[in-house]
Amino acid sequence: MTTKLEAPAQEPRNVDGGGTASLAGVSRAFGAVRALDGLDLEVGAGEIVAVVGPSGCGKTTLLELVCGLQAPDAGRVRADPAVLMPQRDNLLPWLRAIDNAALALRLGGASRDEARARARPLFATFGLEGFERARPHELSGGMRQRVAFLRTLLSGKPVLCLDEPFAALDALTRREMQDWLAQALSRERRTVLLVTHDVEEAARLGDRVVVLSPRPGRVVAQLGVPRPRSEADVLAVRERALEALRS
Repeated sequence: MTTKLEAPAQEPRNVDGGGTASLAGVSRAFGAVRALDGLDLEVGAGEIVAVVGPSGCGKTTLLELVCGLQAPDAGRVRADPAVLMPQRDNLLPWLRAIDNAALALRLGGASRDEARARARPLFATFGLEGFERARPHELSGGMRQRVAFLRTLLSGKPVLCLDEPFAALDALTRREMQDWLAQALSRERRTVLLVTHDVEEAARLGDRVVVLSPRPGRVVAQLGVPRPRSEADVLAVRERALEALRS
């Protein structure tokens, strides 16, 4: 398959604290199943890159390689410290929301009081004020995802790898969370690698949309998204990404 490469509509954002990730000629197999084959991808500091592709094309494997949870069979992966936010929020049911959010800080050696003090101001920023003491079962799906995202941010890693973070939400909540995440990332800027099955979600959130081929995954298109983006821009990028997927 011929790789289609389109220049981004603008230079990647360079921001304080933003990391980078680079994959060159990366291949990964699980027994006879080849997930990725010769994949090349560069993610710039402060850039939000959304990755789409057919089921089974190695999208989650790509994130785990960047996070150092797997090693490639061939090729090179270089990435600044990265943290993975999986599809499920994985909140601990016996902890209050503020302690779930501060979990990475506690694991890093902070006391409970110190971790809470660092997490508490962000609850208001992320629309969670008043729910600091709530248990996970007392939160809506969207609020649970906000707590999970806050936990990911508080890890302090410069690269965030988000694996279908809104897949379990209903359509209305999903759209609300897309808007919320875009605003959150404008305030707490990090380098982001986002995997999604929703092509429109990729166009709404990404500075660049990367399209992978069917398994074994390779990059077949890279589509720059204008910023600021209009509804027409989102729909145009969505159609180009769908065309690349169909090809």
